[in-house]
Amino acid sequence: MSWIFLLIASVFEVVWAFSLKASDGFSRLTPSLITVSTMIASFWFLALAMRSLPLGTAYAMWTGLGAVGAFTAGVVFLNEALTLERLMAISLIVAGLVLLKLSATA
Repeated sequence: MSWIFLLIASVFEVVWAFSLKASDGFSRLTPSLITVSTMIASFWFLALAMRSLPLGTAYAMWTGLGAVGAFTAGVVFLNEALTLERLMAISLIVAGLVLLKLSATA
């Protein structure tokens, strides 16, 4: 169940990162409210996952999945550049996450 909590936390992290961009520096109310509420939800599910996952594994997976998700959302929804260098960089993050998952004890 901890890994499911971690995935949910990561989805909320992507949502808050995306809405933070849309909030325009917290100058727009609705995206700002979405940012704060999904941040709280993300931290809550991360805390639930950390009940049984090691700190380093849980935190690295949460930030890594959030980074990959935010990168993907930026490319798909905000027309951010998808260059070879950026694709290679995100691939390294994914490779690290896979290795971390394979080495996890919980």
